[in-house]
Amino acid sequence: MIIGVGIDVAEVERFAASMKRTPGMAERLFLERELLLPSGERRGYASLAARFAAKEALAKALGAPAGLLWTDAEVYVEDSGRPLLRVHGTVAARAAELGVRSWHVSLSHDAGIASAVVIAEG
Repeated sequence: MIIGVGIDVAEVERFAASMKRTPGMAERLFLERELLLPSGERRGYASLAARFAAKEALAKALGAPAGLLWTDAEVYVEDSGRPLLRVHGTVAARAAELGVRSWHVSLSHDAGIASAVVIAEG
């Protein structure tokens, strides 16, 4: 059963500008391992914007309650390239409250726009 669906888009250039002018923004939005590629290099802004869009879409799928922490949701990619979500803390508590048992996530970025869709399934 579908419990919630969320979608979000982010303009990559605008997201990058916000990240550059706001000290500490990356640490408020992402876990350290989300900021880095497997090689150890920092992810590009398009990739980070897509991950941010996924966190926004996740919040929408959960009904956009107040009090969710951005770092309580982690977007990661398995070896096959499939994006996945790992939740804990405030996000896991809200998901449990709603009966969410699994997540589906899709990320994309093209032509200066990053997007994400999240489906919460119970």
